[in-house]
Amino acid sequence: MIYLDHNATAPICAAAREAWLAAHERGFGNPSSLHRPGQRAERALDLAREELAAHLGSQASDLVWTSGATEAANATLAHLSKQTRSALAVSAIEHPCVMEAAERWFEGRLEIIPVDANGIVRIERVQTLLASRTIGALAAMAANNETGVLQPWQTLRQLCTESGVPFVCDATQWMGRLPGKELGVCDYVFASGHKFGAPVGIGFLKLPARAAGPIFQSLLLGGPQEDARRAGTQNVAAAAAFAAALSHSAANMDSIAERLAIRAHIESQLRERIEGLRIIAESEQRLWNTITILAPAALDCRQRWVVRLDAAGVAASSGSACASGKENPSHVLTAMGLGDCADRVVRFSGGWETTETEWQRAVEICIATHQRMSRRED
Repeated sequence: MIYLDHNATAPICAAAREAWLAAHERGFGNPSSLHRPGQRAERALDLAREELAAHLGSQASDLVWTSGATEAANATLAHLSKQTRSALAVSAIEHPCVMEAAERWFEGRLEIIPVDANGIVRIERVQTLLASRTIGALAAMAANNETGVLQPWQTLRQLCTESGVPFVCDATQWMGRLPGKELGVCDYVFASGHKFGAPVGIGFLKLPARAAGPIFQSLLLGGPQEDARRAGTQNVAAAAAFAAALSHSAANMDSIAERLAIRAHIESQLRERIEGLRIIAESEQRLWNTITILAPAALDCRQRWVVRLDAAGVAASSGSACASGKENPSHVLTAMGLGDCADRVVRFSGGWETTETEWQRAVEICIATHQRMSRRED
């Protein structure tokens, strides 16, 4: 099986697995305990936090370990909803963990920022909202999980800073794939580790420096862990694995240009050999690991591309793993004007270990799948 669904979750990398096992062997204690095993665990947790801070260009004291991006998004928006009576502006293409948290915590005071046909946030709309002084915070992701399109988050952050409005950035797809140094200047930024080789169940939330805003109100109650910003015993081994996976990713980033060239070659073959196929947002900057296609219309609409590809040996996706079980079309594709043909969208997303040979083989399987569907075989 060629696994091309890393944007949903990636296999744990060797470095993360080794770090996870080593942490269990040497630092299995509760980091809140005063005995030596507990103190070793606390030190391992802090070392992982310092490595993350170095990657982000932030202070370690501003980082909170979480179970993942979903928890971090809910914690952030719950906190902000108590800090402002104004509206929250949120882009129309945010991940469900942001969209649904926004609807819960900012019920009745949401401003949805539209995107263009390529799925890029309309900066002029953000400028208008900021000038109106009707919003108390803005949330926009760094890179889209369904299309891989990079968002102008640096510009949005600067506009928010100039207006004195907190900026929230979901960096889940950016982390571990592109350099993260600039992310540390965002007011709030979060991500999950399982997208780039860390285990499921570990993520982080970067908060403003303590002197820069009100005390963060924890969403989870029950203990003073993480400087009273997130209750619950920390997952030391997973945090160590997160840091190891991040270091592994950083060591591979010199190869991004090469991987972009591979992607361009693969996309060219798909266009040339499958008549009517379209690469979504082809002209825009996208994650090097992501190819999202609009496949030609099948003669039988019941023949699902993802199912056929899986049977042929390629694990791909129809979009967001968290929303793909819903019957309604993806809100991301709808915002881009593609809602009517969402059932023909297929996303391929690889990782650092995905080889050019695997990408090439996936192309051949796509071509063969299209041919079979066109002939109405089986």
